[in-house]
Amino acid sequence: MDHELNVLGTPLEPCCYAPMTGYFRDGFCRTIQEDTGTHVVCAIVTEDFLEYTKSKGNDLSTPLPYWNFPGLSPGDKWCLCVSRWLEVERVGKAPNILLEATHAKALQYVSLEVLRKYEFVIPK
Repeated sequence: MDHELNVLGTPLEPCCYAPMTGYFRDGFCRTIQEDTGTHVVCAIVTEDFLEYTKSKGNDLSTPLPYWNFPGLSPGDKWCLCVSRWLEVERVGKAPNILLEATHAKALQYVSLEVLRKYEFVIPK
């Protein structure tokens, strides 16, 4: 995990530990070549997003105990595939994202300018 950066060029921060997210289920939105979905966008899921992705065959709201997956609810943070996030952005259903927890690899697919439009700022 050393030296992995977010889209802001600073050290990648964790997205979420409860539910445990990420391709590696370590809380971080990081990836490897075998991750065909490129799970690098840390999103705060919404009802609109969950309904849309379910309609496209990726049900993220139903628990799957076999995979230790609790099912997501609006407000949960989750590492999304950058391609799915771009798809929902095009149809107006993109959830907000945490830039500090979104991996720099996302910039290979989408500009920081676009990502900033969906930035969720954590109240300090």
